[in-house]
Amino acid sequence: MTDATGPKSDPGQMPIHDVDGLLGPDQRAGLMLNGVLYILRVTKSGKLILTK
Repeated sequence: MTDATGPKSDPGQMPIHDVDGLLGPDQRAGLMLNGVLYILRVTKSGKLILTK
C-alpha cells in the first residue's frame, strides 16, 4: 500500500502500490514500457485490465 512516503517494499520483494493512487478520476492510468503506452483500467465488475 502507499502513503505519503510512497510504495512499500522490502529488499528482495516486489513493490506494492495502492491502485487508487495510480488511477485518475476516470479509473484509468497510462503506463509506458519501452516506448509503448499501456492502459490500466478498472472494469464495471471491479477487476483490473491492462491493454495496449
